[in-house]
Amino acid sequence: MHPAPSYQAAFHARWRHLTRPPVRALAWLLDSPDLLDGAAPAWAGRVATLGQVTDDVATWLAQLDADPSALNAALGEKPSTRLGLYAEKLMAFYFAQQGRLVAHGLQIRANRNDTVGEFDFLLENGPDALEHIEFATKFYLQGEGGAGGLDTLVGPNLADTLGLKMRKIFERQLALGQHPAAQAQLPRPVNKAGALVKGWLFYPAGHWPAMQGITQGHCRGFWCALSELDNLPDDTYVILPKLEWLAPLRTASPTWAMTRAQLAAELTDRFAISNTPALIARVRPHDNALEEADRGFIVPNDWRTRAQTATPNP
Repeated sequence: MHPAPSYQAAFHARWRHLTRPPVRALAWLLDSPDLLDGAAPAWAGRVATLGQVTDDVATWLAQLDADPSALNAALGEKPSTRLGLYAEKLMAFYFAQQGRLVAHGLQIRANRNDTVGEFDFLLENGPDALEHIEFATKFYLQGEGGAGGLDTLVGPNLADTLGLKMRKIFERQLALGQHPAAQAQLPRPVNKAGALVKGWLFYPAGHWPAMQGITQGHCRGFWCALSELDNLPDDTYVILPKLEWLAPLRTASPTWAMTRAQLAAELTDRFAISNTPALIARVRPHDNALEEADRGFIVPNDWRTRAQTATPNP
């Protein structure tokens, strides 16, 4: 066990000047640590990475924040409320601006009624080849009492685990470029394929286990049940809307903020209607704005029990 450094503090120090949420989200996608440790033997060298943000890209992000018209056009007049699709559109915009994007969301069919799979991204990889990137932005909570494997990391809605998601990507999706139907439809062969996985992992308060295959410095937070809310600092909190889940929050609008007691009352009402966990941020004032200092999922009181029955055996 080891305490986690604050990713939020580092992000604010570098990107505080960015004020528009989509630009901040894109900066997080480009600058946050990969969730998967590319050196881990489990991934067999098939982890894609963007590398460090260059000065040129940092300048481009600042220019985009000043004039986001091109990004807004790419996102559309009504940006998707689906977080995964929102993140994909941000990455597609970046790859296109870098001059590397060949295709995004390209479906491959063996025939009219048989879809073999879909390429998240196909990128230029030299004059004669393509790079296939499977992209995912994921949020998982570690179930208690687990052995530390990826199957103990479950989605807040209990629909999947990190282990299941990675098996699907590495055993099936990354092989799409070798399928005869794909080879027949692509203009050039795929000679490189990798998983680009961004996200946040959440642990029971006070627990920070090292996990094989996961980057040691990954973005992380806590989780607790509604009944345990009094164990959190008596501070200022915000419930994060879905499209604000990516980058650490910075907002000049304090209307979102509430005390811990107000948060408890709000979540009690919410959980009476829906059993969906809520992602919250603990915020602090900085230069006439509120900045995220920490984040975590608050789950309904029966979530632990439901998570134990929903988590498959590794």
